[in-house]
Amino acid sequence: MSVNKEVKRITTHILQEMKNRGEKIAMLTAYDYSMAAIVDNAGMDIILVGDSASNVMAGHETTLPITLDQMIYHASSVVRAAKRALVIVDLPFGSYQGNSKEALSSAIRIMKESGAHGVKMEGGVEIAESISRILTAGIPVMGHLGLTPQSIYKFGTYTVRAKEEAEAVKLKEDSLKLQELGCFGVVLEKIPAKLAKEVSESLSIPTIGIGAGQHCDGQVLVIHDMLGINKGFKPRFLRQYSNLYDIMNDAIVNYVDDVKAKSFPNDKEGY
Repeated sequence: MSVNKEVKRITTHILQEMKNRGEKIAMLTAYDYSMAAIVDNAGMDIILVGDSASNVMAGHETTLPITLDQMIYHASSVVRAAKRALVIVDLPFGSYQGNSKEALSSAIRIMKESGAHGVKMEGGVEIAESISRILTAGIPVMGHLGLTPQSIYKFGTYTVRAKEEAEAVKLKEDSLKLQELGCFGVVLEKIPAKLAKEVSESLSIPTIGIGAGQHCDGQVLVIHDMLGINKGFKPRFLRQYSNLYDIMNDAIVNYVDDVKAKSFPNDKEGY
């Protein structure tokens, strides 16, 4: 149980304190008001409005198609529900790579139009200029290293990253660079647990793992995955805490049957 249960709002400062005293950080995605309200009420530390909305909400194969306007829409819905959790929003593909002025403009739009508390960006030294420019505006930035889904066509696969020495060395260098720039934390996705442990111990800022073992300072999952809404998606790193696909399917089938059988609504369910 978190010692921060009575905190009115989780902040980046509180997250740093959690790492310092060894308290793990819980993070989940959410994309709409109703789901975010449930997640927030459950005691979540960070709600990530992920560009994974492109997959689970819109049905795209990758995260690339989602737009800045769409991310702001989802983020606005989540912020209205989140009373305690820190709300972090993914900067979508094409809104920050290669143009630091555009990156700042994108981040400012997210902060002003959604009311979110910070942004997340994929990459290391390659996007250092964009990160720096955003940070100078006072906008908190969370980094993201390892498997970076916005670069899926570069990688060509969703397999574990940084298994080879050269890539592992670069990831460690990038993580230190993100910390040096001023990022308040970094997500480590699908990298060897040993490497994630080394990075987590080398950084003073929190690390959040997804498929990166138990030694990160916190963990994140896509809520549709951990609740079992996405049928058939069961990567090794995923622990399903429910099977909502079958529960929801059964309820909907029963509703259809009741309507067809003329048993819904009954006399007590009318006016």
